Amino acid sequence: MKTLTTLALAGLTSVTLLTAFTTSAAPMSPYMESALISVCKSAQSNNLLDMRKTIKSHRLSEKTVALKVVCNGEDIISFAENSGADKTANHLEKRLGDSSIVDIAQVYAVNF
Repeated sequence: MKTLTTLALAGLTSVTLLTAFTTSAAPMSPYMESALISVCKSAQSNNLLDMRKTIKSHRLSEKTVALKVVCNGEDIISFAENSGADKTANHLEKRLGDSSIVDIAQVYAVNF
């Protein structure tokens, strides 16, 4: 299990570094990189207290993390689910909020 965690962390770090060096956007600061890695690791741990504390320590909102953080090329919710961290995945999914699209069309009766 420890080997699997080490491999996952190494893969996460290499993908993050590769993405940071190949994008044409401004380079990511070392603080932001370490913050994103720690948020991804805490989501993978399946420990809600640890994840919430990590997100709060980096002054992020859970909704922002759920919407915008990408871990290993997947959104953080899918990443947590694929890692077997169902508690953290469900918690982040709840933070997205409910939204629905309702098509409202008025139907007129046609009189001939």
